[in-house]
Amino acid sequence: MRRLLSAAAAAAAAFTLASCSFGEPPEPETGEPPNLPTPSGAPESPATFMDVVAEGLDVPWGLDFLPDGTAIVGERTGRLLQIPIAADGTADEPVELRTVDVDDTGEGGLLGIAVSPNYDDDHAVYVYYTSGDDNRIVRIDPTSDAAPEPVLTGIPSSDHHNGGALEFGPDGFLYAATGDAGDDAAAQDPDSLGGKILRITTDGAPADGNPDPASPVYSLGHRNIEGLAWNAAGELYATEFGQDIADEVNRIEPGANYGWPYYEGPGGDPKYTDPVLTWEPFKGSCAGAVFLEDSLVTACLRGQRLWIAQFDSSGAVAGEPQAAVVSEFGRLRSVAMGPDGMLWVTTSNRDGRCVEERGCTANEADDRIIRFSTSYAAQGRV
Repeated sequence: MRRLLSAAAAAAAAFTLASCSFGEPPEPETGEPPNLPTPSGAPESPATFMDVVAEGLDVPWGLDFLPDGTAIVGERTGRLLQIPIAADGTADEPVELRTVDVDDTGEGGLLGIAVSPNYDDDHAVYVYYTSGDDNRIVRIDPTSDAAPEPVLTGIPSSDHHNGGALEFGPDGFLYAATGDAGDDAAAQDPDSLGGKILRITTDGAPADGNPDPASPVYSLGHRNIEGLAWNAAGELYATEFGQDIADEVNRIEPGANYGWPYYEGPGGDPKYTDPVLTWEPFKGSCAGAVFLEDSLVTACLRGQRLWIAQFDSSGAVAGEPQAAVVSEFGRLRSVAMGPDGMLWVTTSNRDGRCVEERGCTANEADDRIIRFSTSYAAQGRV
């Protein structure tokens, strides 16, 4: 499925990652091209193409990678897939590992995926999904037919606001972002797992250092988080869906309360922590997130774009965030830096919300997983 780009298509695919100075882009004839980072040890990425890794998928959501570079992807309808990557960097066809029995009503289904940092030893992949009774986190061994092993159950579920982001932090603990499941009060209830960021061990116990040693709750006052990302300093940021005023990027501190349902966007109340960045929902509805050094990249659904925001050493936004690939691929769900040094992005155009009145038209190949050569963008060719 590798596709070499024409000059015009390459410009669209390499996008405004090339303007990572995060203010007004410089004139092409002045200054040095941006230095977009490539992970240490990643193979040299081809410089002149974007790659459609997979197509014809059914609303891909979670995305992570095994130590050998194989991508693990979940479709919201319950299929868990692997995409092997050949030695020359080309992607093979997706292979179904198993199907998880999910309730994919509304926004539910197979959501976040996190590969164990010790995968070579434990063969564990952690999955956040909506069952008929709750949202839950289970452990799956993709090398066996053993049934999924529950890790944490009882997370409130609904046909909307299920959260679902699942990531291992740099401290080795598992972080899960939950939604309020349509119950505003849950976000402020310390005894509810809804509207929270949870921090747990791989057995589901509260992690050492949590604000309440007996609770998995790490932060509260959230509406619906679908993206978690750490910067190089180990600081956690989350992308949160607002209602109709502001979508948020929050810098997460243990025990902090982020104000939902009392505030959406900055509230100015010292009892609650204001977001570090907001945008209007029609430009946002941002889900997956990843840091490239000091720049946060987040994939947006309603906004049909990537937002790229650079942060300074104090955690403040430096300059204006830049929008990339606006309306090029429709609704974007997940974004991850692959071990191949490429930026991987999933589309979400088959979930019933890619409609003409919102300027979205599904491609016949949707849904897709697309990866972009960051080295191409860094060469300043856009």
